[in-house]
Amino acid sequence: MPGNKNVVFDVVGTLARYDELYDGIDARIGDRLRKEGIKPSLLGYTWIEVAEREYTYLSMAGAYKPFDTAFEAVFYRILFSAGIQDPHTFASAEDLAFIMAANNKMRFRDGAVQCISRLRDAGFTVWAMTAADKGRVRGYFEEAGLDLPLENLVSSDDTGIAKPTLSGYLPLFEQLNQGERPWFAAAHKWDVSAANRIGYRGAYCSLLEHNPLPDLFGTMEAEEPTLPALADRIIDLT
Repeated sequence: MPGNKNVVFDVVGTLARYDELYDGIDARIGDRLRKEGIKPSLLGYTWIEVAEREYTYLSMAGAYKPFDTAFEAVFYRILFSAGIQDPHTFASAEDLAFIMAANNKMRFRDGAVQCISRLRDAGFTVWAMTAADKGRVRGYFEEAGLDLPLENLVSSDDTGIAKPTLSGYLPLFEQLNQGERPWFAAAHKWDVSAANRIGYRGAYCSLLEHNPLPDLFGTMEAEEPTLPALADRIIDLT
């Protein structure tokens, strides 16, 4: 049974950083990209954003595929869109495998461990809801020295419904909405605003996006620039 106070976290981009992916791109093909006037970090960001779109569209069309499958599949399309006329000559299959391996080695960002520890010390049960592979996400927690029971980890792969489809948030919300209304915390405003629409209390950390865009997504009940500050705000408001 869930406890009385619960926080559901998005993981990739919120608790886990993208630095390892960007560093992997830079280490493997960075010099080649810069010769073409392309920043490795911008290529990485574009790759993530396009993969999220294709992944979500597949889900909306009833043709769900795991995010990592979509992410790997669109790599050469991203290179072509960035101006590389012959992507497969520019980057080999071995280059792509190296970068995908780097992506699997993401680590928690600064403040993530403190955030979770403060919430747990205050009596909150921490949950994770992700589009990523469960094994990979549990590895992020373990690498950070944190335990996350498997039953507290929900992946879109379980349901075949990608966030931010509202029905994808409902099963866990209904499970947790037995005492205090549960929180949903993310550094993606689209994610937390969608969860808020189906009943979660919204907690947004602006460290990833910097600009909260309230005119697009509204203002969440808790909004802070760092994860530890977000934990403190959630505790104060509960």
